[in-house]
Amino acid sequence: QRWSRGMSYCLHSESHLDTGPIYVRENGKLHVVNQGAGGVQNVTPKARPFSLFSRSFSVELCMNREDDRARRQRTDHFIFTYTKEGNLRYSAKSLFSLVLGYISDNVDHIDSLIGFPEQIAEKLFSAAEARQKFTEPVTGLRALQKFTEAYGSLVLCSLCLRNRYLVISEKLEEIKSFRELTCLDLSCCKLGDEHELLEHLTKEALSSVKRLLLKDNSLSDAGLRRMTAPVRVLKKGLENLLVLDLSCNPKITDVGIGYLLSFKKLNCLDISGTGLKDVDAVIKRLQMQIGLVHSKVPLEEFDHSNCKTEGWAEQTVLQWEQAVMEAMKPQDNLRSRVAALHFYGKTRRIEEVVKCTLVEPETKASGNLQFYKENVQNCHLPLKKELAGSHELKNNKKRALAEQERERTSKQKHLCLTVEDWDLLNTY
Repeated sequence: QRWSRGMSYCLHSESHLDTGPIYVRENGKLHVVNQGAGGVQNVTPKARPFSLFSRSFSVELCMNREDDRARRQRTDHFIFTYTKEGNLRYSAKSLFSLVLGYISDNVDHIDSLIGFPEQIAEKLFSAAEARQKFTEPVTGLRALQKFTEAYGSLVLCSLCLRNRYLVISEKLEEIKSFRELTCLDLSCCKLGDEHELLEHLTKEALSSVKRLLLKDNSLSDAGLRRMTAPVRVLKKGLENLLVLDLSCNPKITDVGIGYLLSFKKLNCLDISGTGLKDVDAVIKRLQMQIGLVHSKVPLEEFDHSNCKTEGWAEQTVLQWEQAVMEAMKPQDNLRSRVAALHFYGKTRRIEEVVKCTLVEPETKASGNLQFYKENVQNCHLPLKKELAGSHELKNNKKRALAEQERERTSKQKHLCLTVEDWDLLNTY
């Protein structure tokens, strides 16, 4: 009876699939159910080719291929520490740190940071910098530009690229994205008159530069003419320049010095090692027209140890330099070639880093040609004693930057959180 009820349910159930004949074993005998007739036949089934899977069945082998990012996302929400007993203990991270990590992983997709509080932006920049987001070829430049256009000198106020011509060639667009620099050291980079970075010096983005060091860069009168053209013609460009170093550029002559007379705010000038013909006439001309007096002793403004990279992106510049140095290391597949060249006696070509050395013959010929203004107090004192002499002076510098940022806040460029707002944010 139970068998008949089960068969009737199976026969009368609605099914959209053709299951074929149904076989039932009862009392040791195999019965076939004929769905069309609705009866049961006690017959031996015909031999049919048996297939375990249908023709449309497919198998895909899935392996555990979790990348580092997926693995980090599982543990990134926790902080792992150890107790006094040596047991592993973990605690959940704050919501603010979680959001900060997520945005820093996708920092290149930010539309704009203008109007964003600078305290949070600094933490966001540090988080992206720790992930080396600014070293990536395309996305790094796009992310860096979002910070520089919104925060200017906070990202970088001083940049030292002395002897780093490889960093300039590899990260030229990133360097050009920095705005509102006050100090720029390009000494011993052999840039020449036609380099794109020298042309960028005349742009409005670098009109804030007050200290420019161009020692030993193969400059000539033509390069000075291009560099000073915006100041001479449009009263723009490097109009706020206070300190200028053009030493060890033998191609600069008396004609090129005439272009420097447009820098009316210039307080200190170094033209030692240049190709001047009439030194006395140049000294008299600089004193009469822009008030620069020839110094009898070397000025410590041109010590080249005073200019340092300062700002949020200080570690970013170091990451660029490390990446360039890693790329310069010899590869393993080139060792056999070097051995073959050594065996056959061919001269091995070695590209050495350009070292900044004073041009002794030119310097001895022209002597020490450093100038300063007498009516400017402490012009010829070392800058390192003024800027980095003590922690108190550093704090004064930070306060000065804070005052500048408050002025920019009034222009609605970006906001500055109050102490109460910052404490409230840290509670999340």
